[in-house]
Parts: sequence; C-alpha cells; structure tokens
Amino acid sequence: MDSPHGASVTAEDFGLKGPRGWAFRGLDIDAGPGSLVAIEGPSGSGRTCLLLALTGRMRPTEGQAKVGGLRLPRKMAAVRRIAALGPVPGVSELDPAFTVDEHLRERALLQRRFDGSLRALLRPRAERVATARARIDAALDAAGLDPATLPKAGRTSVRDLERLEALRLSVALALIGTPRLLAVDDTDLKLSDAERAEAWDLLRSVADSGTTVLAVCSQAPEDAITLRTENTDDAAGTAARTATSETTTGETTTEEGTADAFAETGRA
Repeated sequence: MDSPHGASVTAEDFGLKGPRGWAFRGLDIDAGPGSLVAIEGPSGSGRTCLLLALTGRMRPTEGQAKVGGLRLPRKMAAVRRIAALGPVPGVSELDPAFTVDEHLRERALLQRRFDGSLRALLRPRAERVATARARIDAALDAAGLDPATLPKAGRTSVRDLERLEALRLSVALALIGTPRLLAVDDTDLKLSDAERAEAWDLLRSVADSGTTVLAVCSQAPEDAITLRTENTDDAAGTAARTATSETTTGETTTEEGTADAFAETGRA
C-alpha cells in the first residue's frame, strides 16, 4: 500500500522492444514507497529505457507494471504527473547558459502554471511569489544545495558548476513539484569516490523523506534494491542481459537496441 507521498513500483514480465531488439525484457520488481532502487550496469544495457518506462515516458512492449497503483502503459500520463526526472541526458538536461536562479525561477513558474489549481492562480501576486519561494527553498534544502556557496551565488551559470553541484540542482528542480517518484540517470558518472558517496547520501535522504527514488548507476550502494544489467550475446547472436536482485530478474539488448527503443517509442 502506498504512503501518502511515496509511490510503490511493481512490474511483472515487463519489457520494451525496439526495431532491432529488446531494450529490456522479463523484468520483475516489487519496491515499496520510499525505496531506493538502483539500476546498475554498463552504458547501453537498457538502463535509461527502463528508467523512462517506469516513469511513463516510454511505452513498454509487453508485461505490466504499476507505479503508485497506476497501471502501465494504460496510465502513462498519470504516472508522469507523479514522477519527476532529475538529470537524464537528452531528456531533462540543464541548460548550460542558464544560471542557477534562472533554472529555479523557470521551474517554479512552470509548476505554478501547469500543476496549480485555478484558485492558486487567482491568489494575490505577493502570496504566489512567497509560495514559489518556499517551494524553491524546501527543494534546495532537500537537495543539499546552497546557492550562496557557489562562485557567483544564484547568478552562477550551469556550465560553471561542478558535476555534483549540477546533480544537486537537477534534483532540486525535480523536487519543486513534490513528486512521489524521483528518477535520476547516470548518478555516479564522472564522480570521485567521495563525490559518489555524497550523491548516494543525497538520494538516500530523499528516499528517507518518503519519495521513491530510481537511480541509474554503474555501481550501486549495498543498501539499495539493485537491478544489475549486463550485455551478453546468446547463440542466436542477439544481445541479452540478466537483472538480478532479491526481487527482480530481466534481460536487455545492446546499445543499438536501446537507441532503437528511444526512436520507436519517443519521449513524453
């Protein structure tokens, strides 16, 4: 049963196929609200396709899944409303020319315009501004990012951020909408061991607060529910992988299959 905030994630025989093969197939998972779920494996093994399918951004080919009790693929739009993307290359990247403040203001404006009620939109401007500021401050606090510590404070451009700072900003932007599920790609890419530990501490704290976290990585922490993906070739020459954890199994294809799945399903 879901908590008032976090979303459970379950799947059975879940798979997604592109024109040249399977991005992933035969996936089973059962993660409760507030879980930290790591999708571990090499680049090109279907990790991102799985992340996007479980957040309602890519249409699966077979099997079934539920996120927060919403069935995929029937309720993809509803799942998108409760699931937010952190950094996902090619999908939800930061604009390197924007400053930190510009990103935050834009996200708060979009949140108010598209997700707010009509009553909220009719509130006095000062009240709306205060509400937006409170959302931003809460999200920054949860992401562990203090703009005052940056080289030019909130006027610091994204291109001047360190990798871990950019990750924290992406997470903060996602949390402005108070999602029930947070999805993060390439969590540990180009991070030192110390930075990797900080990144997982961040995502662990988000999960501990009640938000379910899905995170793609090359090396998962021991306390996460872990899906491990590997590229292998069978006798027929098709690529497959086996994902294993206490509650999950599955198979994926080569990098070409993953790219084809993107092209076949599109992005929402």
